[in-house]
Amino acid sequence: MPRLGDASITWSAACAFYETLFDIAGKRVERDKFNNEQAAPGFWDNPDKAQKRIAALKPTTTTLKIYEELDKALGDVEVLNEMAAEDPSLASELEPELDVREKEMDAFELRSMLSGAADSYNAFLRVQAGAGGAEACDWAQMLMRMYARWAERGGYKVELLDEVRSEEGGLRSGTVKIEGDNAYGYLQSETGVHRLVRISPFDSNSRRQTSFAAVDVTPEIDDTIFIDIKPDDLVRQTFRSGGPGGQHQNKTESGVRYIHTPTGVAAESRTERSQHKNDDNAMKMLKARLYKIEEMKRRAEVEKAYDDKGEVSWGNQIRNSVMQPYTMVKDNRTDEQTAQVNAVLDGDIDSFIQAYLRQKAAGKALVTKTPSDD
Repeated sequence: MPRLGDASITWSAACAFYETLFDIAGKRVERDKFNNEQAAPGFWDNPDKAQKRIAALKPTTTTLKIYEELDKALGDVEVLNEMAAEDPSLASELEPELDVREKEMDAFELRSMLSGAADSYNAFLRVQAGAGGAEACDWAQMLMRMYARWAERGGYKVELLDEVRSEEGGLRSGTVKIEGDNAYGYLQSETGVHRLVRISPFDSNSRRQTSFAAVDVTPEIDDTIFIDIKPDDLVRQTFRSGGPGGQHQNKTESGVRYIHTPTGVAAESRTERSQHKNDDNAMKMLKARLYKIEEMKRRAEVEKAYDDKGEVSWGNQIRNSVMQPYTMVKDNRTDEQTAQVNAVLDGDIDSFIQAYLRQKAAGKALVTKTPSDD
């Protein structure tokens, strides 16, 4: 990628590179076509159809808006760069500007990689403890906190939809909805098995233990994407739930679970007092999971991730987090790694998300490599 700090690279050159990489000309044609449609008589005669058309074009219009704002800002930086070449005293003003614009270019580049139909949607994120007993439940809770911290840093809203606690402490499973721009597009990289190696806080002999937890991320689809679910293919179950809400939930069957019998896919919600709200949440999550399966089938990965997903255990992980005998977080798909384990567990996962999206945009197969014994 072009870097402004390279003396041989001007913004004009960087601009030309990005215009080609992200087909800016094609996006402008698409936007102009839409603007003509919107101005034509009758566009709003069917409001639902009009809203769907606007929603479908939102990724394109957003990309163009950011690009054009960046184009103007970086043009100003290029002028300042030329002035600094003649007057070295201006160099102190140039460096901070370069740093800011570099970060903006990186953010634009990353955002422009989110071209999937559901990338702009909210996300359902589910964490499931795997092999490792109490250790795994504690690890699942650590992961849930990590994603909550990431969402908080990015200005996303987090809503707890389902939670099953372990009697020994930690989380057996939990589902949250993360609301905000491109939540699914960014978090799709987290789907898979996550492995933790550390000195066990549950072992009186302080031995090193390995724990596993699975993360599944699905988009909260809206009416612009139709998911056909036949009533005969659904099993609806209700149950008493002991989550937030106390006595009310324990005495009423407010929890709702839907099972799609042809695929075996299930979704449940138990955190709302109202069975109606839990019903709505569970159905949204079920549709999201079915949508994801169809998307993965089109990418020819469904056998790996669903039909032959394998156990949440050794050999299937996408990412290793090692706290002992050294510190390292490494993604097995992209080779992205860092020694800052505590920072990652505190929500600093952007480098892993970016590496995944760049690899995906480059068209490379995101296949987990044979893991080494880290």
